[in-house]
Amino acid sequence: MAAIYGEEWCVIDENAKIFCIRVTDFMDDPKWTLCLQVMLPSEYPGTAPPSYQLNAPWLKGQERADLSNSLEEIYVHNMGESILYQWVEKIRDALIQKSQITEPDPDVKKKTEEVEVESEEDPILEHPPENPVKTLDLKISEETQPETEELPPVAHGVPITDRRSTFQAHVAPVVCPEQVKLVLAKLYENKKIASATHNIYAY
Repeated sequence: MAAIYGEEWCVIDENAKIFCIRVTDFMDDPKWTLCLQVMLPSEYPGTAPPSYQLNAPWLKGQERADLSNSLEEIYVHNMGESILYQWVEKIRDALIQKSQITEPDPDVKKKTEEVEVESEEDPILEHPPENPVKTLDLKISEETQPETEELPPVAHGVPITDRRSTFQAHVAPVVCPEQVKLVLAKLYENKKIASATHNIYAY
């Protein structure tokens, strides 16, 4: 993928197989940009799909659901095969189509790579949006489902602002990948965290 997409492809964690790619509408001055972050399980591509996250401040509601459904359809029709290239090009096609019919709002144009987070004692909003983290729940082999893990406590750091970009750390004690997913899902209930284009995590 790095050979195909060059600087747009980013390795976040080689060992955990977490990658991110910046997808644009292929214009000299892109109108629409989206970051696709994926985590590849050891069973991929044979018997398990990637976990993925779509990051863009403008991607919400039905538009997010439609794009997610398109990616999942690609996986269903290509089980057992590598699908990242098809996912990226599907997203790019959607951005190109969007650029032909709509213009970004001024607020979207001014967005930096990281969405600003206001300093609050409790960063979790009362009315969270739909969780943007998608893990395809499709099993090819019949495996016993693991027991439900409990959500560990999550501590939130003080936001730090540098050149119009705001960064905030969050930490939680986890003992298994299932708890990692629970913590991420909880964090993405925060609308500002969910809309950030560079959410990076490690465990």
